[in-house]
Order: sequence, then structure tokens, then C-alpha cells
Amino acid sequence: MRIGFSLGTGQPVRDHKAGFQIILERGRAVSQAGLDSLTVGDHHATPFPYYQNVPMIGRLMAEWDPTRPIGCLFLIPLWHPVLLAEQVATLATMSDVPFVVQAAIGDGAAQSAAMGKSLSTRGDDLDEALRILTTLWAGETVSSERFAVSEGRIAPLPPHGIDLWIAGSAPRALRRAAEQGAAWYADARATVETAGRLLREYTAYCRAAGTTPRAAVRKDVLVLRDAARANQIGDKLMERGYRGMERGAVAYGSVAQVVEQLGLLKEQGFGEANLRCMMVEQSDALETIELCGEVKAELA
Repeated sequence: MRIGFSLGTGQPVRDHKAGFQIILERGRAVSQAGLDSLTVGDHHATPFPYYQNVPMIGRLMAEWDPTRPIGCLFLIPLWHPVLLAEQVATLATMSDVPFVVQAAIGDGAAQSAAMGKSLSTRGDDLDEALRILTTLWAGETVSSERFAVSEGRIAPLPPHGIDLWIAGSAPRALRRAAEQGAAWYADARATVETAGRLLREYTAYCRAAGTTPRAAVRKDVLVLRDAARANQIGDKLMERGYRGMERGAVAYGSVAQVVEQLGLLKEQGFGEANLRCMMVEQSDALETIELCGEVKAELA
């Protein structure tokens, strides 16, 4: 199992410069830990500082080995596809391997409204946007009534292509990933049992589409040398309703405990775990990232 890391770029800080430094320090730690990939998320119109993914990943790439995958999650319906294709293609020129694009549909009526979008059309918007994006990244021109695109094209092109992951748990999302020949990206809220069931459904869609299944899972973790403290912190976060998740959806404790929990996902058939640190102090986050390097070694 490959172990990547998803950096949370939402930082509830008063000093907005300090928030950037927190993310940069964590990105350097991911690089030093030798993890297999680095990605950042996407969110808009937030009441707290959320450092946007395209500029942040561009800065982090200066700290990253270009032979290891790097990329972004995008809430695709909230973006104009030609602009997104250009931004991604430019980032891709800075890497020696395919740039990772994690395509998500997004939720939250307020976020969509702030971006001039509607939740009611997001499924169709995502499908059409993916058609436009893949056409543009292939170096072809494209038109679209839905996005008012006429003979759109981009340059530069991604020199090593795009590694497309498609997130979602609805049947339409699983079928979309299979038909695109993309990796399916399981949501962090999924328990081992739920993730396994959805993986089997995605695999069945792949068989029907004649594509090869690839699956990654996002997972919130906390790994500390003091296992008792890690479990204490984790238990308190869960008692407070951490991200609305069930206990079986997160992994925390010692290296051995987290390896055991992620190993269950490996047994289900997931080839990659994209880890995200639970919401803790910076010192604990940095220790978690460092120890994820040991988790990677155990699961390799």
C-alpha cells in the first residue's frame, strides 16, 4: 500500500501569514518523511482562512521531489473548466510524473452560491467539465454549450499526463470513475466496512466498462510515540463529533495501531491511503507526519 498525505490548508488563525507558515512546515515534513505523494484540498467562501490549492501546491512543489506524485483535489463544478485545465497543466510542467487531480463534486449550498453555482446541477456540471478537461489536456480543442466554451484550447500541456482520481460514494460517482478509467477515491468518512462494499461496487462497474480498477482512500490519522496520549486526544475529538465521523472512519494511536487499522483497508484492495492529520496542535501534526513514514514502511 502506498502512503500519501493530504495537507489541510484551512487554518483557524488570526495571523494569516502564520497560517501559511504552518502549511509550509507541514509540507516540508511530508517531503522529509519520504511519503509517496502530496496533495491539498479545495474549499471556497470560508469564514476562516483557507489557503487556496493552486498557489499553495505551486509553492510546495519547490520543497518536493519532482519524481514523486503531487496534486490537488478540486471541487470541479465550482471551477470554469478551461481555467482549471490551464492551471493544472501549468502545475504539471513543474513535475516529472503525472500530476494528480482528485475530482470531487462538492457540497454546501452557501459555498456553491458564493461561486455562482447551483447544487442541483452539480452532477451534470461535473460530467461535462470532465469531458472538457480531458479533451483539453489531450491537446484538442473543445466547445460546450453548458459552459459557453467555443473552440477552447490550452497551452502548455501536461508533459506527463494527468492522474485522475474521482471521489464520491453514490452509484453515479462509482460508475463515473469506472467509465473514465480513473482511480476511485473513497471518502474519509467511510468505515472499513463501507469502503470495502463501495470498492466492490466500483470494481463491478470497471468490469462492465472494461477498465482496470484502482482505488485510494482518504483517512484522517493521528500517530504519536506516546500511544496513550494519541488515543486520549483521538477519543476526545471523537466525543466532540469530529467532522461528523464514526470511530471506524479514523485511525489513531501508535504506529502499530495505525498500521493495523490501515491494513484492513489494504486487505480490502485499496492500493493507496491518502492520510490527513486530525485537527491537532502543530507539534503533534509534525510528529504524526514523521511517523507516517514508519507507517509507510510497514505497509509497503
